[in-house]
Amino acid sequence: MHSTRRAMALFLVAGLAGPAACGTTTPSATTEGKVTIKVACQPAKSDPRNRKVWDDDVAAFQKLHPDVTVVSTDQQPCFDPKTFGPKLAGGQMETVFRVPVTNTQDVIAKGQARDITGLTGEIKNFGDFSPATMTPYSAGGKIYGIPTSTYSVGLVYNRTLFQRAGLDPDTPPKTWAEVREAAKKIAALGPGHVGYGEYSGGNTGGWHFNQAIYGRGGEMVTADGKQAAFNSPEGKAVLQFLKDLRWSDNSMGTKLLVGWESLMQAMGSGKTGMMLGAPDVVPDLVNKFSGQFADYGIGPFPEGKASLSGGEGFMINPKATPEEAKAGLQWIDFYWTTPGRGVFDYERAKTIGNPVGLPNNTLFGDSPSGKKITELQKQFATLPVANFQPFTDGSAAIPAKLEPPKAQELYAILDVAMSAVLSRRDADIDKLLADAASKANTILAKN
Repeated sequence: MHSTRRAMALFLVAGLAGPAACGTTTPSATTEGKVTIKVACQPAKSDPRNRKVWDDDVAAFQKLHPDVTVVSTDQQPCFDPKTFGPKLAGGQMETVFRVPVTNTQDVIAKGQARDITGLTGEIKNFGDFSPATMTPYSAGGKIYGIPTSTYSVGLVYNRTLFQRAGLDPDTPPKTWAEVREAAKKIAALGPGHVGYGEYSGGNTGGWHFNQAIYGRGGEMVTADGKQAAFNSPEGKAVLQFLKDLRWSDNSMGTKLLVGWESLMQAMGSGKTGMMLGAPDVVPDLVNKFSGQFADYGIGPFPEGKASLSGGEGFMINPKATPEEAKAGLQWIDFYWTTPGRGVFDYERAKTIGNPVGLPNNTLFGDSPSGKKITELQKQFATLPVANFQPFTDGSAAIPAKLEPPKAQELYAILDVAMSAVLSRRDADIDKLLADAASKANTILAKN
């Protein structure tokens, strides 16, 4: 989930939303062959470096397309779950608007995104998208959106602590047994050291439970989405593992970590050894929590049978004319999906001091676009790319899975189980999962 992706995931239950665009209900306009489109996600004024990059690209785009005028909205976060639904329903959405993959099917079902099936040729490398990446943006054989970011989860770890604990930082744990042993060694470094960090509340506990049960090959819900499936051997293994680390090994510290920020602070402090996370965790650890890029590595999900995945993409306002929709897709092509340009202009990113080198190529895989992005990343890398190679190599064969229906409500329920095993030595895992499943079934029955 960028750091905003993490924060977004915790609030999606609030519904679909984003602030009104410049006080108008008209998403775009067409006059005498000229088109005006409104596009989301301009960086805020408080981020002048990246705002200038955006504005420069808007000017370059308009020079290539002189009949198109781009009006940008700078709401931050770009996707705001509190107002997204009302904005869509009220006709105030931009021509080109961002949607997390967890919401795309709902938007499609409500007729709130334009069918762009006949216009996908405006995305020049459309054929390079990984098929699985397109699934959330498709329905009934038609295309309703363009993915622009995806993520999968791995094991984020502190290479410096690994070295101090006598572990090989170039060979992160590949099994849960190895994670447990590494956690013991890191915790033994001295007071305040934590081998393995985990969430326990604020919906983040249930979110990481979801990550862990997918990784072990389990499911959150049944295939029809009507019943809970996490009261299973895999679900019990998730909780038993944490209980063992907390109470048998004393390798998780004594502080309950609740929201997203708490675990990030622990990792950024330099005394916590491992956590589950996507690659974009690393810039946040450095930029927001005082970490150092050289300290962090990423490995594949231990024994990964699947990885929780997510991301965002862009859709076109259903009220857009064909000309407006075409211009909107041309903007997406220009800024969001072309290697070497827009968000993939790594040469420029390096010049202005943005980090370059995180693994983020799941959009295009091994396609020509994917290979070009990898090549550019290596050429202009500002980060220690080798630190992330275990993740790149080990994650390629792990299938991605999206969140279950009613994800945030399920996460809130499973927070209770996660908190219990980390705060009570006598926590009854069977009872915790049975109680959680009963509550989840009530919610899912309404789906």
